[in-house]
Amino acid sequence: MSDNGTDTWTRRMDDLWADFDAHQPDDFVAAVRALVDERPDDDAVAAYWMGSAYDSTGYEAEAAPHYRRAFALGLPEDMRRPATIQFASTLRNLGELAESVALLTAEREAGSDQLDDALAAFLALSLVDSGREREALGLALGALAPHLPRYTRSVTNYARALIEDPEPTTAG
Repeated sequence: MSDNGTDTWTRRMDDLWADFDAHQPDDFVAAVRALVDERPDDDAVAAYWMGSAYDSTGYEAEAAPHYRRAFALGLPEDMRRPATIQFASTLRNLGELAESVALLTAEREAGSDQLDDALAAFLALSLVDSGREREALGLALGALAPHLPRYTRSVTNYARALIEDPEPTTAG
């Protein structure tokens, strides 16, 4: 997306999102819909933003098909990871826990970037809802450990142990 018309559209979408809190949920969705309607039907980015609008305003059931469509149409690589996190969060909220965990786990294995900690946080939430609390805690601690001023190695090791042995041990 590099033509001037697309750049203008993107800037307008960015401006709308920057002003998110000034809108009522239904008004925000309508404003995004108006922008999305300016794009071709096969525009993956427009489908993503429509899903995001529904998702961010609490309409997860309406968001999911738009996310699926965005992925099917082929999102640009720089949008894939945030879209995966958002979609997996939506799936978690809809009770589709196995799909949420699978998407986030695959994304985690696909590479590393500045969204690693966010990905770990959302995967931990999906794991908790799936009844895998120890593994979730391990992921959360693993994401936290590099940010600690001390005890990074210890917390990293504890996190790894929780993930590798998700069954609690009891002292006897």
